[in-house]
Amino acid sequence: MKIEEFDLVIAGTGAAGMSAALRAEALGAKIALVEKSAYVGGTTAISGGVVWAPNNHHQRAAGHEEDRDLLRAYMKRVSQDRGDESLFDTYIDELPRAIRFLEERAEFEFTPLLDYPDYQPELIGGREGGRSLDNPLYDTKRLGVDRPLLRRNLVNGALPLTIGEAMAYRVFSNPFGLPYQEIVQRGKDGIVHGGAALIGRMLERLLRAGIRPRLGAAAKRLHLEDGGVGGVYVEEGGETLLLKARRGVVLASDGFEWDPELCAQFLPIEMKHPLSPPHNTGDALRMAHSVGAALRTMNEAWWTPAVQIPGETVDDIAPLHRGEFSIRCLPHAIIVNRRGRRFTNEARNYNDMTKPFFDQDSSRHEPRNLPAFLIADGQYLERYIFLAASRGRPIPEFIPHADSLEALAEKTGIDPTGLVDEVARWNEFSARGEDPDFGRGSSAFDRFYGDPEAPVHPNFGPISRPPFMALPIHPGAMGTKGGPRVDRHARVLSVEGEPIKGLYAAGNAQGSIFGAGYPGAGATIGQAILFGTLAAEHAAG
Repeated sequence: MKIEEFDLVIAGTGAAGMSAALRAEALGAKIALVEKSAYVGGTTAISGGVVWAPNNHHQRAAGHEEDRDLLRAYMKRVSQDRGDESLFDTYIDELPRAIRFLEERAEFEFTPLLDYPDYQPELIGGREGGRSLDNPLYDTKRLGVDRPLLRRNLVNGALPLTIGEAMAYRVFSNPFGLPYQEIVQRGKDGIVHGGAALIGRMLERLLRAGIRPRLGAAAKRLHLEDGGVGGVYVEEGGETLLLKARRGVVLASDGFEWDPELCAQFLPIEMKHPLSPPHNTGDALRMAHSVGAALRTMNEAWWTPAVQIPGETVDDIAPLHRGEFSIRCLPHAIIVNRRGRRFTNEARNYNDMTKPFFDQDSSRHEPRNLPAFLIADGQYLERYIFLAASRGRPIPEFIPHADSLEALAEKTGIDPTGLVDEVARWNEFSARGEDPDFGRGSSAFDRFYGDPEAPVHPNFGPISRPPFMALPIHPGAMGTKGGPRVDRHARVLSVEGEPIKGLYAAGNAQGSIFGAGYPGAGATIGQAILFGTLAAEHAAG
């Protein structure tokens, strides 16, 4: 067996792995950076690239100071008392420092999203803006011949916009008002946005330092020596080799949302629609578990409603599932189950609005709210885009549609009486802009994704004009949250609570510190950047 020796071996090239690599390189460590797929970037590269970083220097410079006690109270409440409170202070204190290092090393600056609310801004300590950071567009021509290494966003990568620009243009509520010619030209010129832009900058800096990610190299098994982890066995090019690590191994590779066996074992619902790249099959979890790691948050994920356009694929090996972030929040649209009944606040943040999909009908012994459908009408089509349907074009056949609610119900198997009654009830709510059933529109976050020009309320509008449409909508996830417990240095802890020598974890390869909650846009990437950085500093410092 071929053996190679390094100071640090890092598995995964999302924000966690790339942050670890950047910090370790700056500390002079000899690094091996391995990636299971054929592209650099992991789930980060297909995300919006926002970072939830409360107490960051950009926020403070804009006059948005933090009250530490209120911030901790918010993190505790939003995690539903299931977060790792021992690491909340680490997040508050150390992530701003990690952000500064990343900006300096990759030679760019984040921009504070001063009007982007936390995901539960009305909770104690919640904010209506300032904690999430946007990153600028990136020109992939800077990567030269290595441009093809970067994973791209298959959903909206051809329309590169920063989050700030998308907010200014009101990309969801005013989709026909964008300067499409200019934006499309950006894409043709090699400009990327969001997570791909963030990863592109990190990749450029590593390549400049002589660190080239090893693609198609899957970390599968830990090597033990001297009472700890001394390396990792990697499958690369059809053979297994040992990458020895003098200072440690950083697991930053994946969650387990694409592994049916692990999902069935731990998650509360069958996972059929993960949004991440299909290589996230729990390799890091299995490795950590094999050496006695304590696990946490195994039954949770970064839940997201998902929709699908037939025929779209990821890496030519799996169906592409699109996160549904906007249609459901706008006027003239609701979500119903097969009984025709609403069951969630459609406009709430994607993590929390997905959880009612899990509700179990105890008498029927089946999920109460599956299948589910996103219902909209002709008024919606006049103003907005309904996935692949828009005004002036035929509605695609994969979206069931009809000239009456009764006919729509017959096509989809929805109970017609329930649907007609529920739409009538919704129309009454829309007339006064109030939802006594689920509180839609009551949060600043709900309204943020609504239409500020709607006559009554940003989230309300009647469903009354044909054609009527029913888009299947599913519970999905951007990634799982379960994994090994870590300490403030990102060291993996054993079931006895002691650090496992030489083993670190970060990102979705670690057990999330946020428990059942999702505090704000970019908490996934914030956790990844922080613990990737901390792992490298402890191992290579």
